[in-house]
Amino acid sequence: MIVQTERTILREATHDDAPFILKLLNEPGWLRFIGDRNIHDLQAARDYIDLRFRENYDKLGFGMCVALEKQSQSPIGLIGFVKRDTLDAPDIGYAVTEAHQGKGYAYEVSSALINHGWHHYGFDKIYGYCLPDNIASVRMLEKLGLTYLRDQDVNQSGEMCRLYVATRP
Repeated sequence: MIVQTERTILREATHDDAPFILKLLNEPGWLRFIGDRNIHDLQAARDYIDLRFRENYDKLGFGMCVALEKQSQSPIGLIGFVKRDTLDAPDIGYAVTEAHQGKGYAYEVSSALINHGWHHYGFDKIYGYCLPDNIASVRMLEKLGLTYLRDQDVNQSGEMCRLYVATRP
């Protein structure tokens, strides 16, 4: 367990999460705002967990994690920190299944995780970014206390994103 909130538990992803990863990464919102990761079967989902999550846990001590609804123990989203070559500090990322959007889960877990980043990982700065037309994410980053910094091609994909930042309180 990484963090726990009143309604959720955040933990590292395992191969047991492959069905959930397969589902989430193919939801319309993920495809539109994050992009197609070409995850179309359980083996591809397991490989994605190894390459995108497990490798970062081992190398950096943090990464994207699975958020579980505490009561049902069901996965509801991915939330965590990512260290990108284009940024000098980690960024917080989040994606919640369509069935769980609009219920405050992403804010609840992200807020707890940012606090964990300051106190457990010792981060001095945390970024967040999203596409300009992802209004829900723009609002979320601002609600989390991040401030708009600039537009930047964070992923070196030719797509400009709105980059936000928070510094250690």
